[in-house]
Amino acid sequence: MNVEAGSVLFVVRTATTLHRLLDIGPALAGDRRIRPYFTLVPGSDFSADAFAALDGLGAVQVPWEEAKARSFGLVLAASAKGELHQLSGPLALLPHGAGFSKRSSQGPANGAANGLHPEQLLRPDGTPLASVHALAHPSQLGRLTVASPLAASRAAVVGDPTLDRLLESVPRRDRYRRALGTGRRRLVVAVSTWGGESLLERRPGLPLRLATELPYDTYQTALVVHPNEHASKRGFGLAQDLTPERRAGMLLPRPYEEWAALLVAADCVVSDHGSTALYAAALGRPVLSAYDGGTELLPGTPMARLLGAAPRLDDRLPYEPQLARALTAHRAETSRALTEDVFARRGDALQELRRHFYALLGLAPPGVPAEPEPLPSPREVATRCPAPAAFAVDAEVDGNTVQVVRRPASDRFGQYLAAEEDWAGMRHVQSAGLLYRHADGSEPLRVADWSAGVLAAYPACRTVAAVLDADLCVLRVRGGEPLTLRIEPPGTGLDPVAVLCGVHAWLVKSGGAGNGSRTRVRCRVGGQSVTAVLTPGTDASARG
Repeated sequence: MNVEAGSVLFVVRTATTLHRLLDIGPALAGDRRIRPYFTLVPGSDFSADAFAALDGLGAVQVPWEEAKARSFGLVLAASAKGELHQLSGPLALLPHGAGFSKRSSQGPANGAANGLHPEQLLRPDGTPLASVHALAHPSQLGRLTVASPLAASRAAVVGDPTLDRLLESVPRRDRYRRALGTGRRRLVVAVSTWGGESLLERRPGLPLRLATELPYDTYQTALVVHPNEHASKRGFGLAQDLTPERRAGMLLPRPYEEWAALLVAADCVVSDHGSTALYAAALGRPVLSAYDGGTELLPGTPMARLLGAAPRLDDRLPYEPQLARALTAHRAETSRALTEDVFARRGDALQELRRHFYALLGLAPPGVPAEPEPLPSPREVATRCPAPAAFAVDAEVDGNTVQVVRRPASDRFGQYLAAEEDWAGMRHVQSAGLLYRHADGSEPLRVADWSAGVLAAYPACRTVAAVLDADLCVLRVRGGEPLTLRIEPPGTGLDPVAVLCGVHAWLVKSGGAGNGSRTRVRCRVGGQSVTAVLTPGTDASARG
C-alpha cells in the first residue's frame, strides 16, 4: 500500500473527539503540503451527531472501509476506542478530556482510568497502538507507565491544546461578557458531564434553582451540557428538557467553542466530576462541587482532589449565600495550584504536537510557529437565550429610596410580578402589577392610547410603562396621567426595567408622583444606584 505523502486522517468517534481534533488543527495549518481527511470510526452510540458535525465542517470525508484500504502519512485520534489498529499509518493519540480521572469500564481491571487502560492502548498482537501518545503532564506518563509500560514507551508530554486555546482567549474575556450581556453581573456556569452520575442525572433541579433563585441583576447563569447529552437528545429534545431554564434566561452554549468562551467569561463554576472543572480551575475560576459521589471518579486523581478542596453547593440551603461566600473567599492562585499536576508546558502544546506530527510525516515543519486560535465571540448564545419576559420582584421602599431584587418568574413569588406586556405568557401578563413594553421604533407608540388600553384589558395591572431607550421611559399609574422617567446618570448600563420595578413599588407605596411636580426616586439594583427623575406628562422625545 503506497503512503499518500502529506495525507492526514482525522479519526472521529464522537462529536467530543472531533472538537478535540479541531483544537489541534493549527499544528498542521498553513502548510499546503498537508491534505486533511476525516473518517468516522464505527461503534459509537453517538456517531449520528458526530456525522452531522462532520457534515457541517465542510471537510473531505472518507468512508471507514475506504480509510482502511488506504495508507496515510499520519493518523490522528482523540480516543483509542474502535478498531484503530485496522488503519494504516503512524497514529498520534490524544486524550479527549483532562486528568484521566474517570474509571474505565473496559476489561476485567476496571479500576484503571479511562484512556489509560492497556486494552485500549495495545494492538491485538500486544504492540503499542500509537506511534505517539500525547499527554498533558509528566504525572500522566507515570500513571501510564504503571498501567502499560509498552504503551508508555510511545508517550510524550506535550501539554494540553484545549487549555492553551482557553488561555489564548483570556484577553477577550470582556468582549465575551459584552456579547453575552453579562454587564456587571457575576456569570455562574453550571457544568454537567455525561452518564448516570452527572449533575443533570443526580441533581436535575439545580440549574433551574440557579436561574430562578439568584437575583437576576446580580447574577447571570449558564449551563454547559456534555456533547453526548446533545447527541442523545438532539436540539429539540434538549430544548424541551430545558424549557424552564431557557425561559428564566439561562444561557445554553453549544458543545464546541461556545462552552469554552463561557468558561473564560465566567466568574464561578458549579460542576460535577467532569474534566471541564479542571479547565475552569486552571483559568483561576472558583469551582463549587455538585458531585454526589459514586463509582466513576477515581480517588486520588486531580479531579478528586479538586472536588475535595472545593466548597460544596448544598441543596438544603439557599444558593446565593453559598455562592457569595465562595466568590469572596476565592483566590485565583489557589485554583490554579490545584491543576499544577494536570497541565504542563502551558502555551507549548501546538508547537510540541507540530514537532511530533512532522516527524511522523517525514516532513520539515513550516517556519511559521503554530499558535492557538482564540475562541470566537459567543454572541449567538445570547440571541438564542433572551432575557426573561417576566420577573418576581421584591422591593424595599424607604422614603424616596427603593432597593430592588428581581428574579425570573417561577413558583417562588415576590411582592409583585413584572411582565413584558407583548411578549410574556398570558398567565404572567394577566397577574402582573407592572406591565412594560420595549418600543423598537418600528412604529410610533401612542403612549396615552396604548397605556389606557393595557390598563383596561388587565385589571390586575397597577402600572404600565414603555421603555423608549436605555435611559428614557414613559409610564402611567392606574387612575393617573402619563409620566416621563429619565435615568440619571445616563449610560450606566442598568436595565431600565429594573428601575421601572423600583419606581412602581415607590408609586404604589406613596400613592402617586405627588402634586404634579418633578420627583426623584433613588433605585438600588444589583450593586448599582441610579436616580429615576419623574416628570408629569410626556415631552416630545417620549411621545414616539
